[in-house]
Amino acid sequence: MSDLFDSVADLPLAVESTERSRRERDTSSGFVRTTTTFHLSGPAAPDADGAEETHTGRGEDVSYDTADHDALADAPAFDLAGEYTFAEFSSALDDVDLFPTAPPERETARHYRRWAVESAALDLALRQNDLSLSEAVGRAPEPVRFVASMRLGDPPTTDRLHAVLDAYPDTEFKLDPTPEWDADLVEAVASTEAVRILDLKGLYEGTEVDADPDPDLYERLLSAFPEAVIEDPGLTDETRPLFDGEEGRVSWDYPITGVESVEDLPFEPEWLNIKPSRFGTVESLFETIEWAEARDVDLYGGGQFELGVGRDHVQLLASLFYPEGPNDVAPSGYNDPEVRDGLPTSPLDAPKNAVGLSWD
Repeated sequence: MSDLFDSVADLPLAVESTERSRRERDTSSGFVRTTTTFHLSGPAAPDADGAEETHTGRGEDVSYDTADHDALADAPAFDLAGEYTFAEFSSALDDVDLFPTAPPERETARHYRRWAVESAALDLALRQNDLSLSEAVGRAPEPVRFVASMRLGDPPTTDRLHAVLDAYPDTEFKLDPTPEWDADLVEAVASTEAVRILDLKGLYEGTEVDADPDPDLYERLLSAFPEAVIEDPGLTDETRPLFDGEEGRVSWDYPITGVESVEDLPFEPEWLNIKPSRFGTVESLFETIEWAEARDVDLYGGGQFELGVGRDHVQLLASLFYPEGPNDVAPSGYNDPEVRDGLPTSPLDAPKNAVGLSWD
């Protein structure tokens, strides 16, 4: 067990009820995002007057397929009631079918939903014990540097990129190149000097954003963006030689679900994208953060178009563990189809994290 997980494992946790709520929102990437939030409630210790207070912990299921949320809406509430330590609750979830009405569209959703329930339970356990996550793990919140993540359309143009820069000139970006990025577009994007991460999505399978490894595109990008982190390249006999000497700026996201997955990478990483929901359990997340810190691996947080508390959670984790990374945890307004006025700019002020997994 990791030291970080030890700091929360023995927290007493009492669950009385479980509820769910659903959200939907249009995104700048051209799809409607659906998420489901789990609400776990239970009592706090009685106060001096004998009155009992109820606390609620929340966690967001970021499964990408709306069908998974539709099936969940038809499921009865999960019976999670009981008294546990947080570690006991996590172990108990091993025996709970979180997809009781239909299997998930993609197996990755099993981790996403498990994380939603575990993060809600951790939030509740901290609140019931009048603790914040920062207090529990002994780390002070820090300001969070963030990048705005986007695709450039089909056909791709720099229109949205410049719209964001016009409104917020110091914005940094994580972009998803596609084979349609010709030499002129690559040059135009590079001229902004604002791109920090290029997500090649070369390892995705069975999604709408799959991108086959393209040696011509990879070569253009490596040359035009010499300082950018290159995320999830597909390494083939044709593309692997392009990264000789460039391994130090390769990062991994899609395959990272725990320490074992990191150790299975084609070479020891110097960068990792930490998306908490990919890990499924708090223990796996904390073990991987500690593994990376022990080896001086640079970390940055990843977002998944969260619509509610999930965004607060990924921002809080970034604040505590990798605040200076190019964190893909921009406020949700940066994912809206139209660029809005009045959005927070990077870095976000350090959160108060007064209790639980709250940002404020």
